[in-house]
Amino acid sequence: MNVAAPPPPAATVLCLAQLLQQQPTSPPPGLVEPGLLPPQGILFVGGEPKVGKSLLVANLALSLAAGCDRLGFPVPAACRVLVCQFELPVPQFVSRLATMRRALGPAADQNLFLDTRATGQLLSAPQGLRHFLCAARAAAAQVIILDPLYSTHDQDENDTRAMAALCQSLLRLREASRAALIVVHHVRKCIGRYEIGSAFRGSSALHAVGDSYLLLTRPSPQFSTIELRFQFRYAAPQPPRLLQLDSSTLWFSPAGAVPECPRGPRAADRRKVEPTDVRQALTELGTRARYTQLRQQIMTLTGCSKRTAQMAITAACQQGSIVQTDGHYSLPR
Repeated sequence: MNVAAPPPPAATVLCLAQLLQQQPTSPPPGLVEPGLLPPQGILFVGGEPKVGKSLLVANLALSLAAGCDRLGFPVPAACRVLVCQFELPVPQFVSRLATMRRALGPAADQNLFLDTRATGQLLSAPQGLRHFLCAARAAAAQVIILDPLYSTHDQDENDTRAMAALCQSLLRLREASRAALIVVHHVRKCIGRYEIGSAFRGSSALHAVGDSYLLLTRPSPQFSTIELRFQFRYAAPQPPRLLQLDSSTLWFSPAGAVPECPRGPRAADRRKVEPTDVRQALTELGTRARYTQLRQQIMTLTGCSKRTAQMAITAACQQGSIVQTDGHYSLPR
């Protein structure tokens, strides 16, 4: 009996002419506009604890699944969304979704999926990556939500090599599932007013892998209003905006634009960079860093100029607050 030969493997190295033939006649719209979530993009959502990140992302998941705009971000079409959340027991999370669902009706019911076995799975481990990929395929997910990122790994967030490996796992999940990712993460304790992507806790590897960054801050602890700040890789920058939370429906809604203010620190806010600032910057980098890394971290932490950061490093070395060995700066033992 003749057995048919298997088909030849698809070519993986293509010339420009072949690639152009595969391109759509017009670029596909983003999953969330304007530019917040590109097709197969990676969106990082960050903020301090209890600022409302998970509520906002749950709102976004329902909006995507229903194909509706309730947050002021246009959603061109409904899509299938897989939620992998690790902070709430499944019944409690479903109860939260049920409260939000009252404002939508059944529009999102067939497109929103929950991975009920996500807890304990580590994206940084091969078997964990396989779990998330299998869940994505079971849901035919176009968007995967990971909330929060720190529950998906056991790596040191101050170790550049470890975080770079975690970012590679995110990229592998995206490529294998062909889905966009929404990743919820915390920010560092001390961030500048105009930091966005670089404000996320951990290595700068996270800042390199994302396509979009959404940072939540609370202008006043007395009110349920949050401020959103944006950073996009492939889209035009967006001005900050405000959202107001309705505690009865658990939905955020637009609350207007943020009043404009001059960029950069005001003269009254400027101060001398002290050796304690240098030590704090070094500690946040993992207590050992090269000169350019330390200088940039000081600039980010204090809002100072490059020249001021350089002078602060020199002064800290002279005072013994930090030491320099083999091209690296570290805290004294």
